Amino acid sequence: MSQAPGMEHLFSPLQLGEVALGNRVVMAPMTRARVPNRIPNTSTVTYYAQRAGAGLIITEATTVSAQGNGSVATPGIYNRQQITGWRRVTDAVHEGGGKIAVQLWHTGRVSHASQQPDNVEPVSASAVAGNVLTFTENGFEPTTPPRALAVDEIPGVVEQFVQAAQNAMLAGFDAVEIHAGSGYLLDQFMRDGTNQRTDDYGGSVENRCRLTLEIVDAVSAAIGAGRTGIRISPMLVTWDCSDSDPVTLFSHLVSELNQRPIAFLDVLERNDASIAVSGDDNADDNEAGVRRIREAFSGNYIANGCYSGASANAAIASGYATAVGFGRDYISNPDLAQRLLAGARLNAPADPIDYYGDGGDKGYIDFPSLAE
Repeated sequence: MSQAPGMEHLFSPLQLGEVALGNRVVMAPMTRARVPNRIPNTSTVTYYAQRAGAGLIITEATTVSAQGNGSVATPGIYNRQQITGWRRVTDAVHEGGGKIAVQLWHTGRVSHASQQPDNVEPVSASAVAGNVLTFTENGFEPTTPPRALAVDEIPGVVEQFVQAAQNAMLAGFDAVEIHAGSGYLLDQFMRDGTNQRTDDYGGSVENRCRLTLEIVDAVSAAIGAGRTGIRISPMLVTWDCSDSDPVTLFSHLVSELNQRPIAFLDVLERNDASIAVSGDDNADDNEAGVRRIREAFSGNYIANGCYSGASANAAIASGYATAVGFGRDYISNPDLAQRLLAGARLNAPADPIDYYGDGGDKGYIDFPSLAE
C-alpha cells in the first residue's frame, strides 16, 4: 500500500519497552459492553482481529477481580474461562501481525451492588458517593454508595492487579496497561475530591499516589517493567472524581513513574466533551496543565485525545509523543491504520447508540474495510 505524504513518523517502527511495534498507531482502550458473561467470545475475537493493523491495540477496560466489576457486559481477566477467551483474541491479533495489551481495571465506586459478589456495596478510597450512573441489567442506575477500603485490604487490591497481569501473560498479551484514570479506583485514591483518608494512603500528594505506585511496582516485578504501562487522565474530571490541584498531583505521580523503567505512559489529554467546550475559560489552563505534567516524563509517551493522522504525525515528529492513540475512529474503521497510511477516506462515524451494546454485532464488527 502506498504511503500518504507526511505519515513517515507515525508509521515508523518503535520499541515500546519489551514490545516491538511496526508503527506508532495505538488503538486506544474503549469500553464496548459486548461481553455479556464477562468472557471474550467469537465476536470479541473478530473485533480485535479486524484492528490488528494498529502498532498496538490496548483492549477495553478489563476487570482484575469480581470486586472490580462495575457494569454489565464488560470483560474480566480473573478466571480460567476469561484467560482462555482472551487467548483466542491475542492469537488472532498476532496472526494478523499486531501486538496487544490488556487494560487492567478496578472500577471502585463506579459500580452497583448488583455487579458485586453477594450484592455488597462497592469499595473506594473513602465512603464518598458521587453523582454517578452505571449500566446494570435494569439500564442506567445510580451507583451504590461505596465503603472505604480498610488498610489491611489494600494489599489484596495490589494482588488483584498482580494476578491479573500474570493471567494476561498466560493469555498471550504482549503487555498490560494499568488503568489509573477516568475516575476509577486508582483515580479515586489519587484525587482529594474522593480521598478523605487520614492514613498512609490519604492526605498528602505522596500518600494519595501510594497505591498506584505500589501496583506499578508489584506488576513490574511480576511480569517485567518493559511490559507494564499506565494510563492517566490528569486534567479531565470523569465520574465526579475531581482534585483541587491536578497539576501538582499528577506532576508528582509522573515524576515518580519517570524513575521506573516502565514501557509507556498513556495520557488521555482531552476528550470530545472538552473539545466541545473549548471556549470555556478552563480549556487553555487544561492544555497548559497537560504540557507541564508531560514535561516530567522522559520515557515512551502515548498521547490520546482527538488527534488526526496529520496532528499525530506532527506530535511524533516534534518529539512530544512517542506514539498516538486513536479511539472512536477505530470503532467505524477497523483498518484505521491502513487508511491513515494511504490517506484514504474514513467510514462515516458510528451511531453513538452503537458505542455500547448488549452483545449484538451491529455497530461492532460490521464496518467495511477498504478492501470491502
